[in-house]
Amino acid sequence: MAMGVIPANLLDSALTGNRRDLARMLTVIENGGAFDIPEQSSWTLGVTGPPGVGKSTLIGRLISNWADRGERIAVLAVDPSSPRSGGALLADRMRMSTADSNDSVFVRSLATRNHPGGLVSCLSPMIDALAACGWSRIVIETVGAGQAEIRVVAFADRILLVDGPDRGDIVQAEKAGIMELADIVAINKSDLPNSQQAADSVRSALEVGGDSSVTVHLVSAHDGSGIIELLDAIESCPASGARDRLRVRERLLSAWDSRLLAHPRLNEVIDALETGSITLDEAVEIVGLSED
Repeated sequence: MAMGVIPANLLDSALTGNRRDLARMLTVIENGGAFDIPEQSSWTLGVTGPPGVGKSTLIGRLISNWADRGERIAVLAVDPSSPRSGGALLADRMRMSTADSNDSVFVRSLATRNHPGGLVSCLSPMIDALAACGWSRIVIETVGAGQAEIRVVAFADRILLVDGPDRGDIVQAEKAGIMELADIVAINKSDLPNSQQAADSVRSALEVGGDSSVTVHLVSAHDGSGIIELLDAIESCPASGARDRLRVRERLLSAWDSRLLAHPRLNEVIDALETGSITLDEAVEIVGLSED
């Protein structure tokens, strides 16, 4: 949708509950457009974890229980982009297709567009738009976990790390990244061997690190065991104010990355770097001083 032809009543229509126009509005925001939406008081949950641990299926379980409790749930599922085409592989959307058929559930897939940190800066206005339209639970699902994906703290008030029992030493795998920032850890696939051992390892690591506030839950998105207890823990988890400085820092970096990726001379600079006609420092000067 071209930015110059945004329908004047698109926001009003979305605010009255028109899902089609809400989707169109989010597309406008994703493409750089803006609406006059005041910053909202929203409830947000970031869900992260490595590929293959069942994040989307687990979110589907949480959605069903929230819907039964009368909540309206919106999910922003951030899908990895092809490094060549920039297009997204919308696997998360497909795994949550059943949940999205409920009138009280709205699922939107977003491409990372190869954005550093795996999240795009348009998430903030999207969250404000969803909150203004009455979605009481807003979930952000990231593409993975690790040092590069801590940017989810810039957009979510509480963080759920999902892991599985079949990844070897998960403490070693996660200790340098999001585990340090998680509010709740869920070991999914509790029906598999070693699940209890994995949960115990995470608890021990958290105790050694002096963080006794993080709860660890054994759950199974397959058979539903442990889901209610996990949901109750999420509901009782307060929005963390301890990450305010990190949140501001990550939002600034996200905005800067977006500005860089949208720079009109970016491809020209990359071509020059590839041929060796400019140095990396010169490239930084070109894209860093202005967009002219």
